[in-house]
Amino acid sequence: MDKKELEKAFANNNGVLKTSQLAALKIDSRGIKRLLEDGTIAKIKTGYYRFLSDDDTGEAAIVARLFPDGVLWLNTALFYYGYSDRTPMQWDIIISKNASPSRFKIDYPHVNPFFVPPERLSYGVTNIEIEGCTMKIFDRDRLICECLKYEANMDKETFNKAIQAYLADPKKNIKNLLAYAKRRKAIKRVHDVIGVWL
Repeated sequence: MDKKELEKAFANNNGVLKTSQLAALKIDSRGIKRLLEDGTIAKIKTGYYRFLSDDDTGEAAIVARLFPDGVLWLNTALFYYGYSDRTPMQWDIIISKNASPSRFKIDYPHVNPFFVPPERLSYGVTNIEIEGCTMKIFDRDRLICECLKYEANMDKETFNKAIQAYLADPKKNIKNLLAYAKRRKAIKRVHDVIGVWL
């Protein structure tokens, strides 16, 4: 298989192929080793590879492919909504506690998982397009509810900027925020922090 065909196969799979998919393309373990050595592909984690090129596979494509059940939250989500101007150093992903922690042992990109009961992922989730990949993310109101709930885990400046940006956002929905706060037992926190600005 020539390099262009291999690149196309990777492109058709969000830039990531598993060992079994490479085997289906008639590339055995020795072929994979050769591709790794000559810099054609790079290992993401055991059994997962990405194609190296001038227009390298973005981190979003890798995260979307490896963690389709994860939801972007906290710093990562704040950045993509424009509530934070700090580029996240890692991908903050909230995921079911039933997911295997070993899935997150990857070399690239750096992912920070947060495990929760599956029912916490059943509401307030929407999709966002990042670098051409569709990813799950909490909607604005649920995100701010989570920020209020996990304020202690956040940088104070980032938290304050996020609250101010949310309050200035014409797409905010206070009714949804209150509904999420009720489910997350954060009503008092919403009234204490958001209520003073309304």
